[in-house]
Amino acid sequence: MPLKLFKCDETIPERKRHCYVKQPGEDTTMFLPDANINTIPGTLSERGCSFCGSKLVIGGVLKDTIQLIHGPVGCAYNTWHTKRYPSDNDNFQLKHAWSTDVKERHVVFGGEKILKQSMLEAFAEFPNIKRMIVYTTCATALIGDDPKAVAREVQKELGDVDIFCSECAGFAGVSQSKGHHVFNISWMNEKVGTFEPEIKSPYTINLIGDYNIQGDSYVLSRYLDRMGIQVIAHFTGNGTYDGLRSMHKAQLSVVNCARSAGYIANELKKTYNIPRIDIDSWGFDYTAEGLRKIGTFFGIEDKVEELISEEYAKWKPKLDWYKEKLKGKKACIWTGGPRLWHWTKSLEDDLGVEVVAMSSKFGHQEDFEKVIARGKTGAIYLDDANELEFFEVLDEVKPDVIFTGPRVGDLVKKLHIPYINGHAYHNGPYMGFEGFVNLARDVYNATRSPLWELAGEDIREV
Repeated sequence: MPLKLFKCDETIPERKRHCYVKQPGEDTTMFLPDANINTIPGTLSERGCSFCGSKLVIGGVLKDTIQLIHGPVGCAYNTWHTKRYPSDNDNFQLKHAWSTDVKERHVVFGGEKILKQSMLEAFAEFPNIKRMIVYTTCATALIGDDPKAVAREVQKELGDVDIFCSECAGFAGVSQSKGHHVFNISWMNEKVGTFEPEIKSPYTINLIGDYNIQGDSYVLSRYLDRMGIQVIAHFTGNGTYDGLRSMHKAQLSVVNCARSAGYIANELKKTYNIPRIDIDSWGFDYTAEGLRKIGTFFGIEDKVEELISEEYAKWKPKLDWYKEKLKGKKACIWTGGPRLWHWTKSLEDDLGVEVVAMSSKFGHQEDFEKVIARGKTGAIYLDDANELEFFEVLDEVKPDVIFTGPRVGDLVKKLHIPYINGHAYHNGPYMGFEGFVNLARDVYNATRSPLWELAGEDIREV
């Protein structure tokens, strides 16, 4: 049967709708796992909350902005320093965390006073920073605080600051995906078109859905610079607050992570008639294809082909060496959503690694359509998987390496299976030509390490 009920889920049979095994002759018009719906009670979800999707994934990446979390201090702590997105602003966004530190008394009597005090204190402590994003959390949303009203007061009082409020409490949606959506649409409605950038090139784009994980944005920016293309706005890797306000001035929106940021690209097309193209930036074939799409749009195909030729000459021999060593290895991809379909064919085509199981935390059915279309027959696809399902999958497919986050990564390490950090990378960047060689190197080192075998030995018995 294409839909699979794991033994661990016998007491929650609804989980069967979320687990699919691709069969010969089937396509996505016949079977898709349920996705982007409430977690079933009784299953231990790996999902993040909607506030996390707004702050940790998107807003918190900006390099010149105070990120003030209006809520208990734990909400700030749990979304700080867990992603590796550097910036050329001395990593400002990684060094600091801001919280109103809401306590029980604020829940009872209201938190707007402490919010205003915290906003003024934050601007006073960082006099060179004039931009702020305020995030509501579950506690402050439930008591009805109005951060936008407070923001207007502070802007009027200080005069030279600009503040955006992301009102997306943790409970707002079924996963962090809701936070992506709310941030995209709110920013579009309130901030896009409020700042005019300096145009320096006849070719301008918005680079959307790239978060500079371990320098991904630096790699893509170098390619675009060599093509003579100006990036008006990085949404949001190594990006700036005012850059995002300028998105209306780009000629083209280039979307990498469609799940977290495709919404704003669609709104830009609808409101400003800015066309959208989607690219994959992981893997040699996909990176070259994406650059060619951009080059064709602007009519600069010759520059693109020159760049691709130079990069292939520099990096392809190294990739081929790793491919020869990794051919036939089996991998699982247990990440957020889009990286399932970004990575599955790249791993198979560029590295010879067979992808045997994939799990998404916040993907929608659209994401499963893409990955199932690209995936191999017999592969297992899970939505919102739980820990016990992971154990059964491991027993069934016996992978050599797993791409996942640190939480599940710590779990599989105890089983002496190597993992690659699929969220924040091990030794990135992973995007682009050089990035995929970095990924290949990390997979090679992980699967060839003698530690996994040694870890299974009890030295007291040797």
